[in-house]
Amino acid sequence: MKRLFSTLILLAFSTITFGQSNSSFADSIRVKYKIPELAYAVVSPDNILEIQTLGVQRVNSNFKANSNDKFRIGSITKTITSYISAVLVKQGKIKWDTKFFDLYPELKTQSNLAYYDLTLQDFLTFRANLIKWSYGNITPTEKEIKGSNQQQRYEFVSWILQQNPVTEKQTTYWSNPGYVAAGLMLEKATGKAYETLVEELGIELGINLGFGQPNLIDKNQPWGHDTNLKPEKPNLNYKLNWLSSAGNINVSLPDFCKFIQLQLQGLSGKSTIFTKEEFEYFHFGLPEFAFGWKWFVDEKSNFKYSFHDGNPGTFLTRVLICKDTGKAFVIFSNVQSDESRRRAKDIN
Repeated sequence: MKRLFSTLILLAFSTITFGQSNSSFADSIRVKYKIPELAYAVVSPDNILEIQTLGVQRVNSNFKANSNDKFRIGSITKTITSYISAVLVKQGKIKWDTKFFDLYPELKTQSNLAYYDLTLQDFLTFRANLIKWSYGNITPTEKEIKGSNQQQRYEFVSWILQQNPVTEKQTTYWSNPGYVAAGLMLEKATGKAYETLVEELGIELGINLGFGQPNLIDKNQPWGHDTNLKPEKPNLNYKLNWLSSAGNINVSLPDFCKFIQLQLQGLSGKSTIFTKEEFEYFHFGLPEFAFGWKWFVDEKSNFKYSFHDGNPGTFLTRVLICKDTGKAFVIFSNVQSDESRRRAKDIN
């Protein structure tokens, strides 16, 4: 899987022409690493230079992959949550320095005092020293967190804020709950559910952004696979709802490319909403991780890259944007293993 992600991305950024030869190479890698379905794209601000969807939606089946297949993008959801937040800040509906307890004062007395001053920006940039929490955590349980989708997220964050903080000083605190808290703040500031905010962004961009496992709504969509290539059956997972603003969006590759083109356009100064400087701040404005985007500088070329990974258990996705070349590479797959999770982070 390391070779899959690193070699395909290097190929995409180094080749001048795109086409069938790259597709054949990508498919050979897909077969070698036993990936049921692999989709990838190379995009510029105004064009999709290459896009391919290869393989089958489910292992040992004849359900052929197609361009409209949806993939869970896991933590890449954070780039979308951050962008929605930036739009709402621009509209004056919330501020970067709005404190969580300014919007939810009723939760303050029962929460750990270490969290009293945490802001929207703290949550979106991983500067909030909250505990880590993801799909594999056992507590809290479904019996402890009840109500509507929004109420469950409210109760979940309430529980998180009662836990002890991370005491070791770190540049970033990689914590999904911070994005859940940010989602709650957006809901309170707008009076709309997070899902509605995502839907409205989708309408604006002309794309379809969904939630949860793609095969839950349509069994003819891709199925995720675990490390043993076991397909994940359609299932309504309550933890996915809790983590909606942190890692629960599903989307097709062509639709996601439109969102990435929006980023490229902004970074090249072509956005009608934000300035080039604002977009650069969103991607690179803070060390290690800015607003939904990890980033690094290539030592040889001195080019800046912003990126994010999605590894929600049975899918594996990555997006890599090069501001200086004006290109981005996106890769989606419907399988994940412990090895692939480690290796997918190793392209730089």
